[in-house]
Amino acid sequence: MLSSQDRIFLNLYGQKDWKLEGAKKRGDWNNTKAILDLGRDAIIKTVIDSGLRGRGGAGFSTGLKWSFMPKQQGELPHYLVVNGDESEPGTCKDREILRHEPHKIIEGALIASFAIGAHTAYIYIRGEYYNEANHLQIAIDEAYEAGLIGKNACESGWDFDFHIHRGAGAYICGEETAQLESLEGKKGEPRLKPPFPANKGLYGCPTTINNVESISVTPTILRRGSSWFNGIGRANNTGPKLMTLSGHIQTPCVFEEALGLPLKEIIETHGGGVRGGWDNLLAVIPGGTSMPLLNKETCETAIMDFDGLRSAGSNLGTAAIIVMDKSTDIIKAMTRIAQFYKHESCGQCTPCREGSAWVLKVMRRMTEGNAEIDEIDMLMDVTGQIENTTICAMGMSISWPIQSLIRNFRPLMEKRLMDYKTTHGGTSLIQIPKEAMVGT
Repeated sequence: MLSSQDRIFLNLYGQKDWKLEGAKKRGDWNNTKAILDLGRDAIIKTVIDSGLRGRGGAGFSTGLKWSFMPKQQGELPHYLVVNGDESEPGTCKDREILRHEPHKIIEGALIASFAIGAHTAYIYIRGEYYNEANHLQIAIDEAYEAGLIGKNACESGWDFDFHIHRGAGAYICGEETAQLESLEGKKGEPRLKPPFPANKGLYGCPTTINNVESISVTPTILRRGSSWFNGIGRANNTGPKLMTLSGHIQTPCVFEEALGLPLKEIIETHGGGVRGGWDNLLAVIPGGTSMPLLNKETCETAIMDFDGLRSAGSNLGTAAIIVMDKSTDIIKAMTRIAQFYKHESCGQCTPCREGSAWVLKVMRRMTEGNAEIDEIDMLMDVTGQIENTTICAMGMSISWPIQSLIRNFRPLMEKRLMDYKTTHGGTSLIQIPKEAMVGT
């Protein structure tokens, strides 16, 4: 378990002053100039050595991403974009930082921008986070007034400006290149890569995009050292991490915990246990609804970090743990998730646009039981074709929940189809020729 002295977010629940004076008492803006005086290379090396992996879902090395930016400042300016869109269902960790620890974001953005050679940073905040955006703007105004950002930020000789851009509620704009398109005033659609943002990002200039949590923890890492951070958790899965617990548990919450703990321990310690006891557990989605679900048997031994969940057949994602007990209609739940991703598809890629609609139609019939058993294999086949043929990871978001349902609960699906046939005279109401379904 994470000790109190190793916690980074000391006002996670908003019980203390979130403005500048309170933030300084908790250690924010403590001699930030000395961190900047370390120089770009030393800052990047410290973040790489810490083992910090992106906290937005992909889990890529934060310091390594910074190192991809051009070393020399050319004619084009460099930009930092902080991703605060947080539209993954079940996820609300960044929201707590925005409203209760906004100065951590601003200080982290200053340090990250200095490290990548950027004088300007934008934070893209989910449109629904109205109060959170207001809190951050107040904190930005305080930082400007105190000379912490702006001209000669923290008396470091580095000029730095920080701007808020509010989104309009599109899930796809959480994808980094779609977010850049939206920032530029265009329709939020992912870009083909290469070129990658570090070479051609916002306004065609070198750009780094980091999650809110990734940016917010970097000042603490640089103050306490990389060895402190990588001493928490397991190798390649280091540091404290904000996590979310929701669903059929006693105490839904957002909390900070060390990576590498058993999933069962986390649910019982922070969530108060599964409603009705552990034996009443049906399934857990460990990292937001786009991640594959795990059945009870797998949850018994699953480790809550990047590599542990990958070994268990899922991914850490945003560490948004969604618990479902045996009262859940798991087929209906996955159908509802399929509906969300169908609705949020930007429509740019044919497999995603057409495939998400087809998957939803079949899943709605699966929920009723009005489908053929052969269609279960067809769902597996079609989602396999969707997941790796789209520009962004949306194809995986559509496919993984359905595939994990089939892997873990196929007998339940087959029983529902057979029960429906028994009730309706041994045949489904809708008969679809195989040739009409293949390649749909």
